[in-house]
Amino acid sequence: MTEQPLDQPKHTSMLDGTDFVGRLDAVEERLDRHALTEATSGLTEPDPGSSERWEAAQVWAHMGEFVGYWHDQLESVIGEYDGSPVPFGRTKTDPGRIAAIEIGRQEPIPVLRARVNETIEALKRYLARLNSAEWNAVGRHPTLGEMDVEAIVERFVINHLEEHAEQLDGLR
Repeated sequence: MTEQPLDQPKHTSMLDGTDFVGRLDAVEERLDRHALTEATSGLTEPDPGSSERWEAAQVWAHMGEFVGYWHDQLESVIGEYDGSPVPFGRTKTDPGRIAAIEIGRQEPIPVLRARVNETIEALKRYLARLNSAEWNAVGRHPTLGEMDVEAIVERFVINHLEEHAEQLDGLR
């Protein structure tokens, strides 16, 4: 029987010792503090290389959408990986991303915060079950190229949540 790329022992630790769960817990604490304070009427500073500025509700709507989106993308990369990079991801101009932000911004922040929390908790449970081969599955992003699962989690979930927590810090 030939061993497939994902046939490895379960429940190994993350590859470089990065504490993704600890970082997710820390960003959740920051977001909890923001959810308890009244939203300001200002706009965020634009992302580097962008002119896009958002109200607090747009930031929350985006976080409520993107954690689940990237979780699904991780599952696809891992599920389809056969040794060749799996196409994954989207760009900022993706119509689904834009629509989710526009629709979500109409919801109360406590509802959006609950959605963010729910998707982060689901992602943490998923990540805790990955084995080393699954962490090494490789996807190909349309603009950033090849990335393993660890890099995808780091860039598109953890760093992204931290960046948006910083945007909310700036609105206080």
